[in-house]
Amino acid sequence: MPLDPSFRPEARGLYVAVEALGREHDAADSALPSELPESGVGEEGALLQLAPHVLGGACRLDRPDMLAHMDPPTPWLTWALTLWNARLNQNLLHPATAPFARDAEHRVVRWLAPAFGMTGGHMTPGSTLANLTALWVARDAAGARRVVASEAAHLSIRKAAHVLGMKFEALPTDQQQRLDPAGSGDLADACLVLTAGTTIAGAIDPLTPPFRAAWTHVDAAWAGPLCLSNRYRERLAGIECADSVAVSAHKWLFQPKDSALVFFRDHERASAALSFSGGYLAAANVGLAGSHGAMAVPLLGLLLAWGRSGLAQRIERCMANAQRLADAIESSSELELFAPMATGVTVFRGQSAGARERIAQLVPATFTTARIGAESWTRCVSANPLADMDLILGRLGL
Repeated sequence: MPLDPSFRPEARGLYVAVEALGREHDAADSALPSELPESGVGEEGALLQLAPHVLGGACRLDRPDMLAHMDPPTPWLTWALTLWNARLNQNLLHPATAPFARDAEHRVVRWLAPAFGMTGGHMTPGSTLANLTALWVARDAAGARRVVASEAAHLSIRKAAHVLGMKFEALPTDQQQRLDPAGSGDLADACLVLTAGTTIAGAIDPLTPPFRAAWTHVDAAWAGPLCLSNRYRERLAGIECADSVAVSAHKWLFQPKDSALVFFRDHERASAALSFSGGYLAAANVGLAGSHGAMAVPLLGLLLAWGRSGLAQRIERCMANAQRLADAIESSSELELFAPMATGVTVFRGQSAGARERIAQLVPATFTTARIGAESWTRCVSANPLADMDLILGRLGL
């Protein structure tokens, strides 16, 4: 049987794909068929038809006026390694077909877990599943029967409790959206979820609460990587006391979606609760996902390329941008700052008609809107280390 060229490296086609990354595109330049075509246009033809839509029809997260909504631009190294992953299509469920891909995941977990005081863990396709995995262990390994979190906790916590058949209870927050431990009651049968970087305000719950739960989980999807920064790690002091921690790699670890990690202080205990075997498996399947790809490879590459200090440098740049914005808002008579900036999230609103109009022109391209209680605020998340703060502040009239 002759070789099918569609499964062989094609230098010309790959060049077309890479070259398209550096050009501007307009979706009006190409019309896609409304029905499945009987005959294809070929690989290169498909690239040329799709480029205006895929590349031209997307929000460019690396724009200088973009702070990025918790979704950062990705370094070019991750594009290349994602291409390698697509070429190989490794399945980590089977050690024989993905020996290095499995090692890559073990390695990045081993490198990162100590920063959070954890001993191990694994990767998941997003922090929603990382949170679900942690609550699953809390139920089956620690006997937790209910989930207690702040009213500002991410909706994935409520969803996970629902999926696991656990009662969910929301605790009130203070004026800065941090969990208020008062009135929590006895938590001996509960999984307490603390948030490090709430979605709306970026608040950090007290990570050393004055009580002990059956299991304590920290949802550090957003702010967790601050633990890698010598300058900011103290803001997450106490995270090492948790039983589990979730971190989103496709936020401040600058990874392509979908990529996250769940860490455990007692990894062996957690793995025992999460392990399932089958007659077709050479090794136990740990966690919720069955077949899953080599999402650790781009993360491993970035950690090798940048090291801890290089990663911290980009995170600290984002934090400095957010602080500069918060300081400018606080000194303005036309704007009101919701709370001091804690984790790169700045929440504010206009007090004059002119300020509100300028803000409206920047939503949703640069900022988003959010509701805290009955009030509407503007939310800005600093995830783009390439942001031009002079440009953004100028557009706000600051």
